[in-house]
Amino acid sequence: MQASPTAVNPWILAMRLRTLPAAAVPVVVGGAVAYRENVLQPLPLVAALIGALLIQIGANFANDLFDFQKGADTAERVGPVRVTQAGLLTPKQVGFGAVMAFLLASLCGLYLIWFSGWPVAVIGVLSIISAVLYVGGPIPYGYRGLGEFFVILFFGVVAVCGTYFVQALKVSPMAAIASIPIGFLCANILVVNNVRDIETDRVADKRTLAVQFGRDFGLHEYATMLLLSHAIVLVAAIAGLLPIGSLIVLLTLPYGWKLYKRLESLTGPALNPILGASAQYELLFGALLSIGILLPIQF
Repeated sequence: MQASPTAVNPWILAMRLRTLPAAAVPVVVGGAVAYRENVLQPLPLVAALIGALLIQIGANFANDLFDFQKGADTAERVGPVRVTQAGLLTPKQVGFGAVMAFLLASLCGLYLIWFSGWPVAVIGVLSIISAVLYVGGPIPYGYRGLGEFFVILFFGVVAVCGTYFVQALKVSPMAAIASIPIGFLCANILVVNNVRDIETDRVADKRTLAVQFGRDFGLHEYATMLLLSHAIVLVAAIAGLLPIGSLIVLLTLPYGWKLYKRLESLTGPALNPILGASAQYELLFGALLSIGILLPIQF
């Protein structure tokens, strides 16, 4: 059951705690690969985790603010409460929260730049810009059907490989391969959001892929990325590109398919639990993938 807005601190609501696994999971996976390949550096790993969480929180504040200003969040909203639209925080307060989160993330970035060099600055700046431009700026890419692509890129490839890089000063093939299924499952969180909000997004001219191509496309998109995330691990493990222990993630497929079937059968506010469950599923998958990478199993 969703908590009443009056029962939860509005700043906590604006942080969208259920979305934070999207930021934490790729860092954990990148750290597991670094440990497996004997390049683990604990302090840079912790700094990368804190920075990633802060960027995600800043992005959530920015999304809350810009979706309200662009008319995507209205009284007809069927998703979880948004603090700006609900009047729990003013636009100025939410904007200030976003700036503070990005500034704190930049402090983590300064340490990582000192430890790992200038490429980290590029990663950090691009990550913050991407977070803001998702729904902000004159041409927000989230309003043009590019949300899934950028989520896969930044919450998958960049996050996992970037975490590995700040420790090893290079990117390994294992890190690159592990990043892709993580990106797919993170994008599926967005797909649930977009399928749920088709009608209100259409009114606000938020042209997500679900708006452009319909609900069935969104459902097929979710199923495809779910299946591909497992297929990539299976093929990579058989080919020796991931440790054989990573096949443990295949145990999660029945639960993932159950989530897809629920997405297929429900609409409107009933999809809100599926949104949170998809984030939890990415967390489960990422945790098992990390464990599988760490297990000293060989054949």
